[in-house]
Amino acid sequence: MSGKESLLTQLLRPTVEDMGYVLWGIELISPGRRPTVRVYIDADAGISVDDCAQVSHQVSGVLDVEDPIKGEYTLEVSSPGVDRLLFEPAQYEPYVGEMVDIRLRLPVEGRRRFRGTLIGTDGELLVVSIDEEAFSLPMRSVDRARALPRLDVGRGEK
Repeated sequence: MSGKESLLTQLLRPTVEDMGYVLWGIELISPGRRPTVRVYIDADAGISVDDCAQVSHQVSGVLDVEDPIKGEYTLEVSSPGVDRLLFEPAQYEPYVGEMVDIRLRLPVEGRRRFRGTLIGTDGELLVVSIDEEAFSLPMRSVDRARALPRLDVGRGEK
């Protein structure tokens, strides 16, 4: 997480949580001249379009008052989705045993991308299994991590 994303998280978490949602994470994307602030929210009951609109309205007010981003920007509020990004160490634990896609800032064993099964985490290291080979990845080097959707969704027991 960049310094600006960390600042935005600290700034917006109280507002989002006071509304009854979980602030899952924030991405600051800067293509071209106008950056995009993407805020991911979650709730036990799921997230609707109305939830996103309500949070967007409140978050927009906070950003207008605090002005952490100079100039114009685009604000997007979304649910994390089924292939959710993972932002914080605690978010990895529920996905042990699941498929993940991890990109690193610095290579480990000559590679920066690891797509495999998350077999463990201790908050500092992620252990990912790819073709029965385990790779220990430093959490601080993660550029982007995503939990991949299960392929067997909808095929539950009857």
